[in-house]
Amino acid sequence: MSRFQVKKVAVLGAGVMGAQIAAHLVNVKVPVILFDLPAKEGPKNGIVTRAIDGLKKLKPAPLGVAEDAGLIQQANYEEHLELLKDCDLVIEAIAERMDWKLDLYKKIAPFLAPHAIIASNTSGLSITKLSEALPEEIKPNFCGIHFFNPPRYMMLVELINTPTTQPQILDDLEAFVTSTLGKGVVRAKDSPNFIANRVGIAGMLATMKEVQNFGLTYDVVDDLTGKKLGRASSGTFRTADVVGLDTMAHVIKTLQDTLSLETDPFYESFATPDVLKTLLEMGSLGQKAKAGFFKKVGRDILRFDLEAKEYVPGGQKGDEVYGRMLKKPAAERLALLRNSEGAQGQFLWAILRNSFHYAAVHLASIADNARDVDFCMRWGFGMKQGPFELWQEAGWRAVANMVKEDIDAGKALCNAPLPDWVFNGPVAEAGGVHTAQGSWNPTTKQFVQPRSLPVYARQHFPESVLGANAPKAETAGKTLFEDDAIRLWTLPGDEDNEVLIASIKTKMHAISPAVVEGLMQGLALAEADFKGLVIWSPDDLFSAGADLQSVLMGFAAAGVSAIDGAEAEMQQAMLKLRYANVPVVSAVRGLALGGGCELAVYSARRVVAMESYIGLVEVGVGLVPGAGGLTYIARRAAENAATSTGKDLLPFLTEGFTAAAMAKVGTSALESRKLGFLLESDVIVPHKDELLFVAINEAKALFAGGYRAPHKRLFAVAGRSGVATIKGSLVNMRDGGFISAHDFHIASLIANVVCGGDIDAGSLVDEDYVMTLERRAFCELLVHPKTQERIMGMMSTGKPVRN
Repeated sequence: MSRFQVKKVAVLGAGVMGAQIAAHLVNVKVPVILFDLPAKEGPKNGIVTRAIDGLKKLKPAPLGVAEDAGLIQQANYEEHLELLKDCDLVIEAIAERMDWKLDLYKKIAPFLAPHAIIASNTSGLSITKLSEALPEEIKPNFCGIHFFNPPRYMMLVELINTPTTQPQILDDLEAFVTSTLGKGVVRAKDSPNFIANRVGIAGMLATMKEVQNFGLTYDVVDDLTGKKLGRASSGTFRTADVVGLDTMAHVIKTLQDTLSLETDPFYESFATPDVLKTLLEMGSLGQKAKAGFFKKVGRDILRFDLEAKEYVPGGQKGDEVYGRMLKKPAAERLALLRNSEGAQGQFLWAILRNSFHYAAVHLASIADNARDVDFCMRWGFGMKQGPFELWQEAGWRAVANMVKEDIDAGKALCNAPLPDWVFNGPVAEAGGVHTAQGSWNPTTKQFVQPRSLPVYARQHFPESVLGANAPKAETAGKTLFEDDAIRLWTLPGDEDNEVLIASIKTKMHAISPAVVEGLMQGLALAEADFKGLVIWSPDDLFSAGADLQSVLMGFAAAGVSAIDGAEAEMQQAMLKLRYANVPVVSAVRGLALGGGCELAVYSARRVVAMESYIGLVEVGVGLVPGAGGLTYIARRAAENAATSTGKDLLPFLTEGFTAAAMAKVGTSALESRKLGFLLESDVIVPHKDELLFVAINEAKALFAGGYRAPHKRLFAVAGRSGVATIKGSLVNMRDGGFISAHDFHIASLIANVVCGGDIDAGSLVDEDYVMTLERRAFCELLVHPKTQERIMGMMSTGKPVRN
């Protein structure tokens, strides 16, 4: 059986989206050529060169490692079209002008490989109309591919076919986008703005209209429509600023140009808001112009005042009474908002009602099923729940009746009735659109299951929608041991006891004594009966570190000697993991900080989701890593130095020391590898839901290859001369006011540990020796008043204290 392979991709257009799509392809090791027009002056690749240089400065960073910008091959349409012949996928991402796109297609058509997939990254133009400019032999390979901005971070990619698109093309592209690019794919109908932007932008326009109706300010609205409402923390207007007000205006114009009152009963609410017109006229295009609905001046965030046409002090919050309402169960929450008398509560009910109304009326014309709408809003707009999920959770019939009453009373955006399937038939009988049999397809009038492409076999616990009754990782499989701290279990179908899974359950997956005990129990079980142990948790958190509360309680109860003993036990547990008779694989997703980082580096192998954040951050609470993190830095420096002809250890210690002393966190798996927390042999997985599959297979492969733990070797340390050199640079930082006296003290202790203490340079030591130094430093700091200030500050506010 042959499979579609993407060996090289061409991205046409080096604008904001094109350049960032190219950057993400580099992140996942896909060779890419970035094309644009030849520059009128200077080198002909000048436009692309400037775009690639810009990638290094953008925040959030499109590249996992900024230096990888150099891996993007530069090209222009005048000199390099022959390069297209080597590309398996061509993504067009030029400006949203139908005529420009059609002209480009005619230009590139003679150079496309017969097997290549051609896809347009339009955000709303008709894919079918675009395909009409292509030769007949290319049309079967053409489709739409809509990334969301920023492409590295946004989960959603919409795929859109045309009547002539070959079905296999979409299947191949979906597999590539899912597994290689790490995205969630939804197939959208070729309707204006597809699914996410159709529903999302209509929702933003409706929100702006309701803001005018209820006389609220943009900062209050963002506070109400952010995390409190289960949506992106940027709320409504900050999100618009991030997307770009010109981009938003273009999407609105697409709705205005391609729809009418006859085709969309909500059409009258698509008028460009006055405030958006004004901001565009002023050139305030949002974040990229450093001014939009909001503007940052120094440390102050100002908001735009339409009446005064100027920026005024912002930062107002919503009334806390509505914050409390939004914490209630769904049914109670919606009823309270609908019946509230205040403008803020009525506003919140109005925007939720509008979202239910719009999604139900348009479901049949924009999507195959209700699940796709909910996924689009979760993955494309940062919502915890899509509109159908929230509606169903709050009580399908009750919410439908409330929406109908508002429509009948003229309170809704339009008088279009809810579809008949809302009140009658299978949906009404099931109590919602999502069931164990699938999600509602209003065209076929059936509940349909997700597509079962082979790529999805790699996802043991894929994201699901409320009501689907999908298996939950927390309870799936066979449990061999479970308490409040940890669960030891096997996957469903693993009757052969191949790999044991350990899932930490504590808050923030903090590593407490009970977690350590559970891991040791799991290790003993794995060594006796399994081929490996995988440490994995089903959420976006591997471990935020050691359990500070239990450390303080132990200190208060029994003094520093008890902490020394607890740290020693944790250090020995790390060594047992490293020297286990079966491979221990840490499957890292999200945060792996402090003790979580130490747990990962002492495993035989790390399998890490691309968007993971790894680091030793103990200095933030005035401590040093105490479970072997500094010992790992010392050992790795010696191992790296052993492969060099030089004898000086310090150059190999610098990165690790700085990472620990400055609490550096890798902001991607790629950067974590650069910092030394991951090795070249470790595996980076683009899709978070494939992490467990890959980790289990890594454990099996290591076992099948005759895995043996590494030898316990002595290694060289930099000694007292290394400590003196590092402290010399720290003195300059302290005296220059760059670090505090306590920072200097902590960093000096770190230097002493990673250099092996007061011994000769080049002395050979073992891990137990360095761990003893590490433990002493930890305990010395724990009794220090300034460290205790930092710990209490972090526990009470969640923010580091600099003292």
